[in-house]
Amino acid sequence: MRGDLTLRGAVRRIEGPLLYVRRSASVGLNEAVQIIDSEQRQRVGRIAALDEDKMVIEVLESTTGLGLDDTLIRLRAEPLVFAVGPGLMGRIFDSVGRPLDGGPPVPARRRMRIDGLAINPTARALPRDFIETTVSTIDLMNSLVRGQKLPLFSCGGLPHDRIATEIAQRARLRGGEAGQFATVFVGIGVPHDTAEAFRSAMESSGALEHTVMFLNRADEPSTQRLLTPRYALTAAEYLAFEEGRHVLVIITDMTNYCEALREVSASHGEIPSRKGYPGYMYSDLATLYERAGCIKGLSGTVTQLPILTMPGDDIGHPIPDLTGYITEGQIVLGRDLDRKGVYPPVSVLPSLSRLMDNGTGEGYTHKDHPNLAHQLFAAYARATRVRVLASVMGMEGLSDTDKRYLKFGDRFEVDIVNQSGPRTLEESMEIGWRLLQMLPEVELSRLSDAQIERYIREEATVA
Repeated sequence: MRGDLTLRGAVRRIEGPLLYVRRSASVGLNEAVQIIDSEQRQRVGRIAALDEDKMVIEVLESTTGLGLDDTLIRLRAEPLVFAVGPGLMGRIFDSVGRPLDGGPPVPARRRMRIDGLAINPTARALPRDFIETTVSTIDLMNSLVRGQKLPLFSCGGLPHDRIATEIAQRARLRGGEAGQFATVFVGIGVPHDTAEAFRSAMESSGALEHTVMFLNRADEPSTQRLLTPRYALTAAEYLAFEEGRHVLVIITDMTNYCEALREVSASHGEIPSRKGYPGYMYSDLATLYERAGCIKGLSGTVTQLPILTMPGDDIGHPIPDLTGYITEGQIVLGRDLDRKGVYPPVSVLPSLSRLMDNGTGEGYTHKDHPNLAHQLFAAYARATRVRVLASVMGMEGLSDTDKRYLKFGDRFEVDIVNQSGPRTLEESMEIGWRLLQMLPEVELSRLSDAQIERYIREEATVA
């Protein structure tokens, strides 16, 4: 491999974060570049496009002070890499992997490419086992499984940042592997006060000890926003596949990432697709989401919980739409529940975890967990239909069973969906069994006779 090569006076044009440079060397896409101005200040960049005569360099910092004649371009002959090692836990980094906490750089055991290495599909193992988030609507109804990618769809003004922080603080493994758990928390395009709130919350709770944080602030260049999740996922892959940890990656907000992708694409002069986003946004998002998973023969796993706000509360918008095609379900927050004062405002019916059955039940959570979840979902769906019926024909036109379903739906939102503090899975299940006692036994078609006898009749007798 060739060594570093320095070009002087090769910059032809500067447009925003882009340098148009005369090509006079053999280079490749996404190679790392150092840009040095007349005062010897260094900036980081990468090669974003090239042809036979010129190349386009994305500057990952401000281009203020750069000139055409006095700017040096140092080609590094390698892609962007992140130096990782045993000292990652408990550290806070900026968008491009530089320490934000005042500490020294991490002693490097490896220098890993931030774009990751493609995982051979035949090497992937089926995600198994359970991560407890202490949120009932996730743990009980839409369980998060190790190695899964399960996005959270929110709306502007809903408390997704608070939910993200609480899950980062409280998520854990059950049983003997609890010490092998780690969290990578990523803030993309967040205001300064929100970034400081994330930092202080993690430090005050003690969760920072098993967490690596990456914070990209809203006033930083959009090109950095595209790299922040890649540096974070590189750290996660090191912790999982080198140190054998089970890593939960929480990313907020992927909408800011996609907006930056649209901005940078427009600056390149690329032809836009749906709503102005680039046509390759699907494949670009896939390069991030598909870095979650389990690999045969390796003990660690990477699980993703990306959070995105749906523009205009539209779940059919390209960002949630494409995300849904790549990931394995979704957790949806509802504005109507938020207006009622329900926290967290998780809409149970449109939410789905496609891998829930692989990580719950006997040997993982509790043998009766899947049946309870299915019965609660069916009963709440019926209650929702009855609400519509009641709004049309009034309470007088409802049967006694329908009225019981109506009461069940209200209690479900108050007792299961709404919660003032963390809950274990066992506590959530106990509430769920108690709520099902409100319904006639003949309606509990998702439960076995033994489960009805144990949890409905016997518990009702004790109560």
